[in-house]
Amino acid sequence: MSGFRKFILRGNLVDLAVAVVIGTQFSSLVKQFVDSFINPLLALVGGQPNFDSLVLHVGKTSFKYGAFLTVAISFLISAAVVYFVIVLPVARLLRLFERDVEATERECPECTRSIPIRARRCPECTAEIAATGPAQTVPAPR
Repeated sequence: MSGFRKFILRGNLVDLAVAVVIGTQFSSLVKQFVDSFINPLLALVGGQPNFDSLVLHVGKTSFKYGAFLTVAISFLISAAVVYFVIVLPVARLLRLFERDVEATERECPECTRSIPIRARRCPECTAEIAATGPAQTVPAPR
């Protein structure tokens, strides 16, 4: 029983469970936002996108591709709303925060590996690099 308890209380599993719950709630929030605000705006412009009545008959079999088109259009509208209302503003906000962070690494001019700002030699290609930042005192060789 203690093994099961350790498994359940493992950090990754709890994080995943929280992510699933939050994701589900976020999904219903976005769907309701689209249903409440975006679809009525689209209905004002060009009518409600509903193709449920479109059916393809092949022999005695019916393919209700209209329902798929309706859900696909709803998905594209939802994805656009999430992108323009959430993703873009958050990305801009993160860029503002990143400007305030002082750079701690730079690229080696020879091999383009990330190295510390004050490094004088690249650990990857061993190229000598002019140090930047405060002057460093280097002991003389004996």
